[in-house]
Amino acid sequence: MSLDAKLRSQLQERKSKIEAGGGKKKISDRHEKGLLSARERLAALFQPDTFQEYGAYIRHTCTNFDMAEKEIVADGVISGSGFVDGRQVAAFSQDFTVVGGTLGKMHARKICWAQEFALKHGTPLVGFKDSGGARIQEGVDALSGYGDVFYRNVAASGVVPQIAIIAGPCAGGASYSPALMDFLIMTRHNAHMFITGPQVIKAVSGREVGMADVGGADMHASVSGNVHFVAEDDRGAIAIARKLLSLLPSNNTEDPPHQPQAQLQLGPDRAMDALVQSDPSEPMDMLAIIRQVVDGGDLLEVHATFAPNMIVGFGRIQGTVVGILANNSMQKAGCLDIDSSDKGARFIRFCNAFNIPIVTFVDVPGFLPGIEQERGGIIRHGAKMLFAYCSATVPKITLVCRKAYGGAYLAMCSQELGADMIFAWPTAEIAVMGAEGAVNILYSKELKEISDPAEQKARRQQFIQEYRSQFASPYLAASRGYVTDIIEPEMTRSVLSLALRKLLDKREVRPPKKHGLIPL
Repeated sequence: MSLDAKLRSQLQERKSKIEAGGGKKKISDRHEKGLLSARERLAALFQPDTFQEYGAYIRHTCTNFDMAEKEIVADGVISGSGFVDGRQVAAFSQDFTVVGGTLGKMHARKICWAQEFALKHGTPLVGFKDSGGARIQEGVDALSGYGDVFYRNVAASGVVPQIAIIAGPCAGGASYSPALMDFLIMTRHNAHMFITGPQVIKAVSGREVGMADVGGADMHASVSGNVHFVAEDDRGAIAIARKLLSLLPSNNTEDPPHQPQAQLQLGPDRAMDALVQSDPSEPMDMLAIIRQVVDGGDLLEVHATFAPNMIVGFGRIQGTVVGILANNSMQKAGCLDIDSSDKGARFIRFCNAFNIPIVTFVDVPGFLPGIEQERGGIIRHGAKMLFAYCSATVPKITLVCRKAYGGAYLAMCSQELGADMIFAWPTAEIAVMGAEGAVNILYSKELKEISDPAEQKARRQQFIQEYRSQFASPYLAASRGYVTDIIEPEMTRSVLSLALRKLLDKREVRPPKKHGLIPL
């Protein structure tokens, strides 16, 4: 017996109404601004015909302010799951064409469903944020809904990867859910994120600021550090999300999607020699070095414009997925400071949670000096790096390229912080401090006794060279067992790939405890 034609017609009519969202006019207006609709975003993320929706017919329960008779299509958010490159992913997409994508209790319930689905099935979660904030008509119920979402963000933290795409307004309490997720991708145009906007700031402080200054993508990516990736438009943001998913495991019980080559290529890479800078007074292009090491030069850099003195990102080395950290001497001489310490520590902890081996490239002259850094808490922030590396149990490989001075050397994953293997180039300088500073302290008396300036300068240079060769040489560190091996730069890719292959089955057990107390 076939389905009654009237019932079939009713079903199709309801589905069409739901799929239309806020209507053709509103969707057309979005297209003119270069925006996709909420459903189009999900369609672009998932493989064709794999998305299955949850709660399409859910209705709000609010009766205040004449809301009882008001229909809100799908309650302003679409939730469900589908497949991305053959792997299941849970997702939700807020629909700004329906009451501004505002969040009420049932709207929150649909987001929570996606979060719980991801947790139960061990799948990544992707959320498209495009909302006017709390649905004022629902009052405390809307606030309760936000609390439910936040709680599940935290429950999922370290269990499944969580990716937020800020593709429209994300204001007030709405901004805390993406802040609790692992990676934030924000579109440069048509999106903003803030706790208090320009109007509130003006009312409270009298200061006039623009939306770009307080909530724009470029500001969040380079100043506040809240955003990890900036995309030009919706499709660009989705492409970044798909790239990110291709490098991450589905959950914390799985290994990353390694693509191990059957036979490692262990020969020299002559092109690396041209990138080496042995003069410690000259900057070195660490990004170029990393791209020479990773497969196809393909580095997915995270937080590229925030604290650029520290480079972090994902790539593969002869098929093995790795998280990479590196000092960038082209910015602030590669010093560690407050922001770069936070950036590095957060990245290390993510890699550790999801079983991603960590490779660290070291060229660090120390922590950035300055009263602003001291008063801003550089000790506390720098300690986050120490804590993150020490607590990480994934494979950890360190390559000392050039400078490795003082506490910053330790903070960049020295042997004492748990590095499984440490390699050094012949250009490496591992010491308590740079040769120039050490000579000023160790030989100050001898230098003062020399009256002739030219002779004093020559003598000082002699002391510097002697200190550098005797006390900053990588061979001294190697003789004490602090360095696994000293290698030629052209062998870097071969050595790292071989070490990674040997360390992939690493298992390290720590004393049982609820959790450590990172110096937040």
